[in-house]
Amino acid sequence: MAASMLVLDPAARPSNAPVQALRALDGLAGKTVGFIDNAKLNFNHLVDDLGELLVGKYGVAQVLKHRKTGQVPVGEAVLQDFAARCDAVITGSGD
Repeated sequence: MAASMLVLDPAARPSNAPVQALRALDGLAGKTVGFIDNAKLNFNHLVDDLGELLVGKYGVAQVLKHRKTGQVPVGEAVLQDFAARCDAVITGSGD
């Protein structure tokens, strides 16, 4: 039996905005995983370690990274690029 995962989107949106359907991955092998680093202390180290683990243990084909600048939101071009190239994107922070 395949495991399922509920993904919650914390982004605020108008109440009449459509909610996009999320698709489950059938595994990580051969996939591209992106990381958006919010520039908090140590998240870049975590991303490097997770990227190595994803490639070495789970067969991820490619890891993409983008480090944003502090409190400035990620640019639309970066979001569109990651949406087009990544099968999964992880955002996060460290400390």
